[in-house]
Amino acid sequence: MTKPNPLPDNFQQTINESAQLLQQNRPGEAAARLEPLHQLAPTHPDIAINLGGAFILQRKWSRAVRVLAKAAEANPENAMLWVNLGAAQLGNLQTAGPQQQARAIRAYEKALQIDSVAPNVHYHLGLIYQDQGNFDRAIAMFQRALEVRPSDGDARYWIDKLAHINATEQNNSSDYTSSSTGSHANHASVGEEQP
Repeated sequence: MTKPNPLPDNFQQTINESAQLLQQNRPGEAAARLEPLHQLAPTHPDIAINLGGAFILQRKWSRAVRVLAKAAEANPENAMLWVNLGAAQLGNLQTAGPQQQARAIRAYEKALQIDSVAPNVHYHLGLIYQDQGNFDRAIAMFQRALEVRPSDGDARYWIDKLAHINATEQNNSSDYTSSSTGSHANHASVGEEQP
């Protein structure tokens, strides 16, 4: 006896249409088509990836996390679920707190364990590390993003920008060290007797 398939016959067509709507930046329409399918199969990876993506594009982060976390738990070897879950957990990088960033990093790292060249993951990790001020780690992630996709101009931009910031900070640090060393020498000679 086979288990009945709860998904309608037009399931794949609905998935394809929702993907097209997402590409056309029409996430509300995509979500409206996907939500009935999600009710029937809440852990189906294709439904969750597209519905989670629609919620992310609408900045409905917590709804995206709920959809994607449940599907990722049921399908732990699906890298795209973890990629989208990372994006949902991060939300808006400018307003994301340390806990959101830590959850996003864990999801992105899980995606990379499954697929070491998962699209955009290294780049997004680079942005998080850059936001945290961990420029060396950020540069390493942006460099890996370039290895995965050599045409990634945004990763190249960040590598150059962060390398410049690092160089400037090192110059300022060495200027401070040499000026403070010089000032210590002057202070030491103030109390010395002149011959």
